[in-house]
Amino acid sequence: MIELVLFLARPRGDMKPLAKRLIDHFGGFGETISAPPARLREVNGVGKATISALKVVEAAAVRLSRSRVMNRPTLSSWTVLLDYCHASMAYNPIEQFRVLFLGRKNVLIADEVQQEGAVDHTPVYPREVVKRALDLGASAIILV
Repeated sequence: MIELVLFLARPRGDMKPLAKRLIDHFGGFGETISAPPARLREVNGVGKATISALKVVEAAAVRLSRSRVMNRPTLSSWTVLLDYCHASMAYNPIEQFRVLFLGRKNVLIADEVQQEGAVDHTPVYPREVVKRALDLGASAIILV
């Protein structure tokens, strides 16, 4: 898959060696497309076009996952909700505190990153979470 994505960035070259270097460096497809641009530049042969192609695929994956969850009952499809959270957060090098705001009948109203922190710590301010829930008219929240 990475080789195909790279081919879109540079259609006239052999992308297999670069794809192998990326997988060796990051460990897999998800880790590669989710890697920060600065870390991608560490790999020999990665330029702006390559980074752009990988980031477009990452954004598309998150958007697809979100479309499966938004405006649908989330608690009746827990697996889809977990897949969405995994796609949007699993490879982020910075700890995030994310809040999923639910309306009546557990329909997802919004998904927002409330705070970001270090590798193993993120401050949470309950007042801000409750304030935002009230602003959105949420009847329930899921904290991730």
